[in-house]
Amino acid sequence: MKRTDNFSKFAARKSNAAIKEEFRQEKKKFKKERSDAIDKKKLELRAAASADKVVSKNRSESSDLRPAITVRKQDKTMPLNKYVAHCGICSRRDAVPLIKDGKIRVNDVVIIEPGFKVTPTDAVTYAGKKILPEKNLVYILLNKPKDYITTLDDPEGRKTVLDLLRGVTAERIFPVGRLDRNTTGVLLLTNDGDLTQKLSHPSHEVRKIYEVKLDKPLGKLDFERILNGLDLEDGFVRADSLAYTDPKDKAIIGIELHSGRNRVVRRMFESLGYDVRNLDRVMFGNLTKKNVERGKWRYLVEKEIRLLKFMNSSFIKKTPEDPEEKTLVKRGQAATEKPEKKEKRDLAKPAQPEKKEKRVEIKKPTAARKQTEGRHKPTVQKGGVKRVMRSRTKK
Repeated sequence: MKRTDNFSKFAARKSNAAIKEEFRQEKKKFKKERSDAIDKKKLELRAAASADKVVSKNRSESSDLRPAITVRKQDKTMPLNKYVAHCGICSRRDAVPLIKDGKIRVNDVVIIEPGFKVTPTDAVTYAGKKILPEKNLVYILLNKPKDYITTLDDPEGRKTVLDLLRGVTAERIFPVGRLDRNTTGVLLLTNDGDLTQKLSHPSHEVRKIYEVKLDKPLGKLDFERILNGLDLEDGFVRADSLAYTDPKDKAIIGIELHSGRNRVVRRMFESLGYDVRNLDRVMFGNLTKKNVERGKWRYLVEKEIRLLKFMNSSFIKKTPEDPEEKTLVKRGQAATEKPEKKEKRDLAKPAQPEKKEKRVEIKKPTAARKQTEGRHKPTVQKGGVKRVMRSRTKK
């Protein structure tokens, strides 16, 4: 131990062995105290665990000691713009201007706040009609095989497309459009009546792409006739686009059109003397049969449903805006290309004369000019300026 008084230098110092022994004893004492504290903590934990087991056992035996169960209340309210979107009026974003313009009423009161909470008991009206959220809407894409009728019921007992979806859903679904018995490919089935009306009505002009296999190669003249349009028994019809799917086999054709007439593709080729051996619809609107085997089906994803409902412009075939072009298309004539317009000159401004190249002649003194008279004077043009070259004369 260090001394702080003035006589510390006279105190007897401990030996190194004594200092080491003292440190060893302190270390041993500390280890013993630590082990005792750990054992005491373990005993306390064991006692607490055994007490919890006894309490839980008593609670299970006694009904009065059951733990209380907290039930969380479900919030059944919905923002007004979301409610309008679920009713199928428009998208949630497009519902905001409708609400702000005062076109939506809740319980006969005009609401202009899109975030207004609507309860299940509220009566929401739009354009004087009560609107309700659509429930249990089903959208199924089927890759239709051959020998199946696109009807709900066949009196002759033939197989229908609903036989392929038996037991899939409890809702009453129906096909959108029709496919012949021998036609395969994309077919949409749903219980959404509004969407069916939109996709089936000719005004929306939803495009359809077919792969046609003919009995013989399609000639170039007939190829042009289909593009220009054909007069069938029910009116004029024209393909939006036409192409050979295989350059080596010109009997396989890809055709795109928006007409929804009955058997229109087959009648177009039959009017030109071709027999359609196989007809497959590969695209309907934005729907394709990718990763769906023949005779199989799948549900549509949310993005596909949204595109179908709000008619995305990427798969709508638009009519020409020019009225003259419309009449040409109806008559089956190809629209001619408009000639390029020449730039009109402003008559108020005077016409500028064309720039002419200036000719510069290098003149020599009169004495040198007289000596070289009568000789050939070749000219060389350099950089747009003509120079007259004369031979040098000896002095």
